[in-house]
Amino acid sequence: MGSQEVSNVDWQGKHVTVAGLGVSGIPAARALHERGALVTVVNDGDDERSRAQAAELEADGITVRLGDGATLPESTELVVTAPGWKPDKPLFLAAAEAGVPVWGDVELAWRLRGPDAAPWLAVTGTNGKTTTVRMLASILEAAGLRTAAVGNIGVSLLDAVLGDETYDVLAVELSSYQLHWAPSLRAHSGAVLNLAPDHLDWHGSMAGYAADKGRIYEGNTVACVYNAQDGATEELVREADVEEGCRAIGFTLGAPAPSQLGVVDGILVDRAFVADRQKNAQELAEVGDVDPPAPHNIANALAAAALARAFGVPPAAVRDGLRAFRPDAHRIEHIADVGGVTYIDDSKATNTHAAEASLAAYEPIVWIAGGLAKGATFDELVSGAAKRLRGVVLMGADRALIREALARHAPEVPVVDLERTDTGAMSEAVREAAALAEPGDTVLLAPACASMDMFVNYNKRGEAFADAVRGLSGESA
Repeated sequence: MGSQEVSNVDWQGKHVTVAGLGVSGIPAARALHERGALVTVVNDGDDERSRAQAAELEADGITVRLGDGATLPESTELVVTAPGWKPDKPLFLAAAEAGVPVWGDVELAWRLRGPDAAPWLAVTGTNGKTTTVRMLASILEAAGLRTAAVGNIGVSLLDAVLGDETYDVLAVELSSYQLHWAPSLRAHSGAVLNLAPDHLDWHGSMAGYAADKGRIYEGNTVACVYNAQDGATEELVREADVEEGCRAIGFTLGAPAPSQLGVVDGILVDRAFVADRQKNAQELAEVGDVDPPAPHNIANALAAAALARAFGVPPAAVRDGLRAFRPDAHRIEHIADVGGVTYIDDSKATNTHAAEASLAAYEPIVWIAGGLAKGATFDELVSGAAKRLRGVVLMGADRALIREALARHAPEVPVVDLERTDTGAMSEAVREAAALAEPGDTVLLAPACASMDMFVNYNKRGEAFADAVRGLSGESA
């Protein structure tokens, strides 16, 4: 199927099973029902919220089966799943045995696009996806294009594809889960920002995880954007089946080779989308135009710029879009300076790869870390950051794993180990960090762990950190 070919499906009377109620399942069920499909929604849960959602769908004539997401309904011709449902669930095994295809919400959105649908510029990676997609949307807007940041970023692709708004191009964030269930997706251009172990319990192996990430390159027409400093992303480009004439475009924090974007003397430059790439480079923006100018965020900006340039965006729009962009909360967010110490909230650093990037951006650091490790190990992270650490404050369920890695690789670094897990624990962690810090230091919340042992989500963890820092400000006033 060509990159922008729309697959026409006659939905009238087609028996479709939608797996999962929620942000993707409900709009999928409604969209299919409106097109004449006979929709049955199956859901593992049978709680009060699920029953309320089911009642709304049933009032529209959609069948809902609660408390049984394992059995494939009779006559099912297609399963449309929420992206988080694991591939080894009995429902999918039954579908495979019956020869029934399984699509995710992204695949459904791709199939339901209209004949004049906007092309997709797609981004995936272990870390940095949301920031990169939002940077990309800002650049596209600066070029005067009608666009939106959609996908895993919170705005449903189905809503974007089926809504009344018309777009010139979409900036699309895609998770590995979404890509797994999107066999016919063909983006205009795609980017894999980085690859590090994550969600291996879902994908079964690192190879399976990488393969699903690599699906973003399938059928690309103009550019496959990869991280020149992460060989695994380049390997995925080599393995991809792309349209004739599609190019591999690298991005690097160093000086770029031909067909790359990179950094020279504090300038973001393009040696990919210029005449005579061997001799010429195009200035795009200054490092100072990127907020914040941490190394991994510069990499995000280069990836966004590469996708925008692949779409024909002029250099000035890259600069203007990056200048206009403001990062989301809890992503290397500057909270305050208190007593000569800088306090940074990177609560979104929920795995070791994200924390490694965050720790590389500052020196010296008092590091606040810990939470749910999700099977991660910390030796490589700690050994790489050891020389930057003034001290460490540990909290959360799996803090012992980090403490043991510190004992092996940074035994001279003072460590405060907090046992308490109540709502006041973060305030104590910040006070302990402030006591360890000296003027010129950075106190960095980059937990390298998930938050759910103590907080509803990483946002609440970051908010608790910010509140505690503001409390310090009041104490020192």
